[in-house]
Amino acid sequence: MSASNLPITRHSTCAVKIGKVIVGGGAPVVVQSMTNTDTVNIENTVQQVAQLANAGSELVRITVNSEEAAAAVPSIREQLDHMNVDVPLIGDFHFNGHKLLDKYPDCAQALGKYRINPGNVGRGKKRDEQYATMIETACRYDKPVRIGVNWGSLDQALVVRLMDENSRSAQPCDTHEVIHEAMVTSALENAARAEEIGLGRDHIILSVKMSGVQDLIAVYRTLAQRCDYALHLGLTEAGMGAKGIVASTAALSVLLQEGIGDTIRISLTPEPGGSRSEEVRVAQEILQSMGLRAFTPSVVACPGCGRTSSDYFQTLAQNIQGYLREQMPVWRRQHPGVEDMTVAVMGCVVNGPGESKHANIGISLPGTGERPVAPVYVDGEKTVTLKGDHIAEEFRQLVDRYVVEHYGEATITC
Repeated sequence: MSASNLPITRHSTCAVKIGKVIVGGGAPVVVQSMTNTDTVNIENTVQQVAQLANAGSELVRITVNSEEAAAAVPSIREQLDHMNVDVPLIGDFHFNGHKLLDKYPDCAQALGKYRINPGNVGRGKKRDEQYATMIETACRYDKPVRIGVNWGSLDQALVVRLMDENSRSAQPCDTHEVIHEAMVTSALENAARAEEIGLGRDHIILSVKMSGVQDLIAVYRTLAQRCDYALHLGLTEAGMGAKGIVASTAALSVLLQEGIGDTIRISLTPEPGGSRSEEVRVAQEILQSMGLRAFTPSVVACPGCGRTSSDYFQTLAQNIQGYLREQMPVWRRQHPGVEDMTVAVMGCVVNGPGESKHANIGISLPGTGERPVAPVYVDGEKTVTLKGDHIAEEFRQLVDRYVVEHYGEATITC
């Protein structure tokens, strides 16, 4: 089902422009990620930002935690521009952001957006002054801001205030509910303060990140009911591997199905030496599986059973999926619409022909004991039967031909 026919009514939010990227206002849900390099290491940071952008990250956040990091940001931006990597950079500030943005104006200008955690801005009177300094800088350079509340660094003064109010209530809530309310209240009060200072609603994105699936769903539902600011979704500290992927998918899918969320990040802990780009691929798969966006051709493949004792079809499915992803940076430019293509790689005669007919192009490989032939279906019609030792290579050639014949060359304008 295409996104235009999907029965999801998006929560109405104010559009925010970050470089050339639009977040909110009905725009497609944006995928973003974050580097884990030391920002001071310009070469490594540039390389990872480029990798994330090439994987499909439309916004990339970098840590700006020291004077050396702030001084490095303009060079990072300059090198990315030289490489024609125009992905906007988001500066992640904690504790000393007010000083860094004030002392390094080139950094403030080079960034596409600032991320401010109101729980880490300061305490008491200093907190108000330091927060105001950061918002005033955003106004001066016409930069949007994400006000990112995190339950691990929630403003304790606010928590105490709400706890006291709750204890005096005739029907007090439990502690869990008070924490939820503190998250939402922090986001909304800090957004209102930013507007008072002069930052427009079209320059504000909110997030209220928690690490529990049900907690996250609850706070975002409440936040969406109370405002029309653009919303960034993400399960904080999601974890590693399958646990992090499943938890993030469970939480974000519920919210996205309810129309909540304008941009997402999957906060996966990478395996030692693993690619940071995995979090981008997971975010894309969530959006594509829900029919909200299409990023790369989908591969339909059966899980296998006693009829498929050979791993041939599994290997072919894996190779085809990897090949499609490798080709997408080129295909995206040359063959618009190819991301909507569906490819089926099936392992036996039970569901193989049927699934292959439903795909744009599909192959039904022989199962155990079946005739050693593999019919190929194009748009529902059997076109050729492959056999022999080169089925994989021949099928990939047929996929290439289908792309060229069905997704025309992109129009280039001067």
